Amino acid sequence: QSEFSRISTLWKAGEGGMVHSFLIHTLCPVAGLQGTVSRVLYSQVFGAGELGRTEPAVDLEPEARRLLEKEQLGVVARQVRSACALSREAAGKPGVPELGAAVGEEAAALQEADSGVLRLAARDPFPRERTVLWLGVQSLGFSLVCEPHENLLLAESTLRILARHCLENLRLLGPGSEVLLKSDRIEVLLHRLLPHGQLLFLNHRFTHCLDKELRTYLTK
Repeated sequence: QSEFSRISTLWKAGEGGMVHSFLIHTLCPVAGLQGTVSRVLYSQVFGAGELGRTEPAVDLEPEARRLLEKEQLGVVARQVRSACALSREAAGKPGVPELGAAVGEEAAALQEADSGVLRLAARDPFPRERTVLWLGVQSLGFSLVCEPHENLLLAESTLRILARHCLENLRLLGPGSEVLLKSDRIEVLLHRLLPHGQLLFLNHRFTHCLDKELRTYLTK
């Protein structure tokens, strides 16, 4: 058993709350798509049940469930895109920059990332109110959909660690980067950092072991 796995087991005694979903999406139109569509490049929904706009969609067939999840996460991506655009406009920043950070520049790109919190009202698009934490790194967005009463500091810390590993180890900002081809590695990252959607309280030793183990795996 690795050092990280042992510490992770110990820290599950101090778990935080639950995350509904995580997604990576664009913050600008994508070639081949019309208008101002934001494209969801990767998504993971944790748990099941609350899918319908008015009541849990527990009886949906798998395909219908998948389509409804896709629709809901698409709404999240579009709302984050709008929020990020407003944030950048208010800060006097130029339009959405293109992807293209050189190797070693990912940390700087993350440091300059825009960030924010969105409150989604009930039935827009989920049956219950949700909170969305987002990061805008160049033209790439990273979002966590959480319960409204969630520990936002813990959720933001988790989101930033997720984004950092995606950027530094998977080179998602690099030229020609394709998120869809790296989904298996993103899933490993989520399994370590958000097991079954569970937020974990983090300390320096935990994150150090996490960094070491993930860097070894993700850069293979």
